[in-house]
Order: sequence, then structure tokens, then C-alpha cells
Amino acid sequence: MASTKSKALSSKNHSENSGVNKKVWFYSLLLTIQYGAQPLISKRCIGREVIVTSLVLACEIVKVICALVLMARDGSLNKALKEWTLIGSLSASGLPAAIYALQNSLLQISYKSLDSLTFSMLNQTKLIFTALFTYIILRQRQSIQQVGALFILILAAVLLSIGEGSRKDYGSDNPDEIVLYGIIPVLIASVLSGLASALCQWASQVKKHSSYLMTVEMSLVGSLCLLASTYKSPDGEAMRQHGFFYGWTPLTMIPVIINAVGGILVGLVTSYAGGVRKGFVIVSALLVTALLQFVFDGKPPSSFCLLALPLVMASISIYQKYPYRVKKKEA
Repeated sequence: MASTKSKALSSKNHSENSGVNKKVWFYSLLLTIQYGAQPLISKRCIGREVIVTSLVLACEIVKVICALVLMARDGSLNKALKEWTLIGSLSASGLPAAIYALQNSLLQISYKSLDSLTFSMLNQTKLIFTALFTYIILRQRQSIQQVGALFILILAAVLLSIGEGSRKDYGSDNPDEIVLYGIIPVLIASVLSGLASALCQWASQVKKHSSYLMTVEMSLVGSLCLLASTYKSPDGEAMRQHGFFYGWTPLTMIPVIINAVGGILVGLVTSYAGGVRKGFVIVSALLVTALLQFVFDGKPPSSFCLLALPLVMASISIYQKYPYRVKKKEA
């Protein structure tokens, strides 16, 4: 009798694990495609005259709608509404939201000035700053292999910065514009991403927020910060003169929706599979970016990109594969 119950329980667990694995593979595949294709899609679908703030605000609105729909679907929406407080929300999501809002604006600027593969690889330097800020805020240590991986990533970023500063194939003959409007914004965005990521991890450990709830709160707070910034910003003036949707076309909604869905997918992949699977997704996405850029733009990567690509891939793989393990004496 006991043997029969044990077999039934084992069969049930195997079925549940199989279902989770299917979800993990599905979400990972979608995130890989989204992450790899986003820069290319943005460059093709967003005109230079489109106001950056309007793009970011639209993305945040779509992200809130998606998160609320998913919360309603899994039955957590009613509970979240009953337990929600303004002070708790601001303490957990306020600062990260403001940081992410600024980061998104910088990324939108960088999209227009760098080729897709270079943007994707420079964007990976956020791992360095994530490691730094998680140590400062959470005292989360890094293994020797992870430290080595971060130095490899720094080397790749330097190669890309040198290479991109000397190139002149972005519609501008001034390499200073590539550095000022391409490389510098994406690197600053990486610093902000690392800080916001550490703050979100702190909030999830202390406040026990779900990924969907954090998404809603951060999107709303970030949107309010952006709206406040439009009072005297050039983007705010442009929206008052020309309207919110100035320069938009029906195609502009494609990268907005895809970017919003990507934000939801990041939380799902991390929740179901953890950081290791997410690391493989990031590496795979770099390959997707390179492939799509060659297929649709007919432009092979530069020599500096070819040198930096294996460094980026190796550093991310090592960082995810060899996490810090607490020694017995420390435990």
C-alpha cells in the first residue's frame, strides 16, 4: 500500500516538474527572441523624430496592463489590492522605478546611434555593476571565477568602445556623436540597471513582493517621475508643441509592446528557472542579434565586435555557472 502511494506521489511530482520545465523552455525561448531582436526592431520601427519620453511612457503603460492581466489570471490580484499600501509600495519600488525610467530613456537614445550587436554587448556590462551594488547593498559575494568573468567583460566593453568610436557607418560622419549618443548612454544605463537590480532584490527579500506586483508599482512610479520631468525637459516641450504621438506610426507600437512583454518575461524566467537559465538566454540572445543584423541589414559585425563577442559570451557563461559558495567554516 505504501509502495503504491509512493509511486503515485513520484508520478505526480514528475508530471508537475515536466509542466514547469515546459514553461521554462517556452518563456526562455520567447525572452531570447525578444532580447536579441529588440535593438533591430527599434531601429527599424522608431523614427528619429519620435519623442523618447513618449516611447518610455507607452511601454510602461503596456507593461502595467500585461502585469495586471497576468495577476488577475493567476488569482493574486484581489489579494494584492487588499494588502497594498502607498507607503509600502513607495519604499519597495519608488527608487528603483525612478532609476529604471531614466535607464529606459538612455537606452532609447543609444538604440538610434549604435548597431544592434554592439548595443547588446555593451548592455551586458550591467553585470559588473549589478555585482558591485549587490555586494554593497546586500553583501552578496562573488566567486573567483565570477570576478574573472567581470574583468573579461570589462575588456570586451573597452574593445567595443575603441572600435565604435572609430567607425562611421551609422548615418553620421562624426565619431564623437557615436560616443556621446551611443556608447556613453548605454554604459550609464548599465550602471543604473545594476543599482536598480540590487534595490529590487533587497525589496523582494524584505517586502516579499511578487514579480508582477513589483512590475506594476515600478511602472506606475516611473511613469509619474517621467511625467514630472516633462515640465521643463526638451521632451516635455516637444510633446506640448507637437503632441504625445509626434512622429509615431502604427509600426512604432511593435517595439513598445515587445519591450513591455520582455519586462514581464524577465521576471517569469527568473522566477521559474533562476539566474543560470537567464544567463544562457542572454548569451543566446547575442547570437540572435548577430544573426538578425546580418540577415536584415546585410552587414557583418565589425572586427572589434568579432573580438568582443566571444569575450562577452564567455564572461556571462562563467559568471552564471560558478556562483559563490559558502564554505563550511563561514556557514
